[in-house]
Amino acid sequence: MTSSTQRHFEASVTNGGFILRAAAVSGLLLLSGCSMFSHQHEKPAIPKTADAETLYNYGIDALHTGHYELAGGEFELLQQNYPYSGFTGNAELMEGYSYYLQGEYALSVQQLERYLQLHPTSPDAAYAFYLRALCYYEQIANVERDQQGTVEALDALEEVITRFPQTSYARDAQLKIDLCRDHLAGKEMLVGRWYQQQRNYEAAMTRYQRVVQDYQTTNHVAEALERLVEVYLSLGLKDQARQTAAVLGYNYPDSQWYRYAYNDLRDNKLLNGDLKKPVVRPGQPDHRGFFSRMWHSVF
Repeated sequence: MTSSTQRHFEASVTNGGFILRAAAVSGLLLLSGCSMFSHQHEKPAIPKTADAETLYNYGIDALHTGHYELAGGEFELLQQNYPYSGFTGNAELMEGYSYYLQGEYALSVQQLERYLQLHPTSPDAAYAFYLRALCYYEQIANVERDQQGTVEALDALEEVITRFPQTSYARDAQLKIDLCRDHLAGKEMLVGRWYQQQRNYEAAMTRYQRVVQDYQTTNHVAEALERLVEVYLSLGLKDQARQTAAVLGYNYPDSQWYRYAYNDLRDNKLLNGDLKKPVVRPGQPDHRGFFSRMWHSVF
């Protein structure tokens, strides 16, 4: 088959999931007449003598009707029976996509990496790298668990941007990178709060400083600065506490975290003219303890 038989597939974000949009380059026809999957829950018998195009179309039809496992089987059968067909490359890619839809992320990554090894210059390589990154992204655990999966997702998403910076995949990857970084910062804050609660102030300080230095664009920086003020005060590091509060007030003057830091310095008689008094809006508490602030930061 010539290149006119190939399809280009794009993944579009729809309510947190992905739908397949098959744009025929030219002439690749689904089977004429009624769909082989006209009834979504019926599984037709595949002719043993089906050619490559028929198997491929069966697989696409199965994807459209939600038979993801069956679709993967058709794409795999095509590769086994017609390894040199013009449909084989797309079948390799779509088998990886079918695994993704089944939630079989490890199998999807394995299949996508195989596709990329065999077709490194394919026009669909950007999509393959992106889908591979999504497989890691979908496995990110909550901040209470190990974050190695988040690191792997971050690396894979950054590779998409590096290789294909001008694509829609890169733009979506950047959004997901921001979420990954926020997730990693949240993990650091969770551990830091625990150390602080245990009065292990040096360990807590290390975690909070890492958030401020390595995750500056995340939503956790203001709290990390305020926690550092608390830790410095607990360690008797008064100058560092004032300096950190000044940074917090400069960057987040209207935040509740600056208000807490300012009040901590006031209570310790460490205020000076460099700190601007925060604005307390009606209904906002002027001061709260550690556990109250921890509850608010989580919920």
